[in-house]
Amino acid sequence: MNDMNFIPLDPLLHSELRLAVMSILLDVPEADFVYLKAQTGATSGNLSVQIDKLQQAGYIEVSKGFKGKMPQTLCQITDKGRDAFAAYVNALRSYIK
Repeated sequence: MNDMNFIPLDPLLHSELRLAVMSILLDVPEADFVYLKAQTGATSGNLSVQIDKLQQAGYIEVSKGFKGKMPQTLCQITDKGRDAFAAYVNALRSYIK
């Protein structure tokens, strides 16, 4: 049997929806909740829970405000989140050598 060294995957990022949110946020300065919901196809409730988990981990920052009279939730990836995503991708590479 091969002696392979697998790097453990970050369980927080090893969720399809959280990984999708992080991937989207890597490419934009910030994204609002409506945009993230449309891009991921997630339900509002599930997306909200996953955003909270990413925020609690310090991977994203969330700010709430208004756009006109409508409430708006904006999400932005943090440096810690960028580092965690890069580490996750590196860990995945250890599985596909």
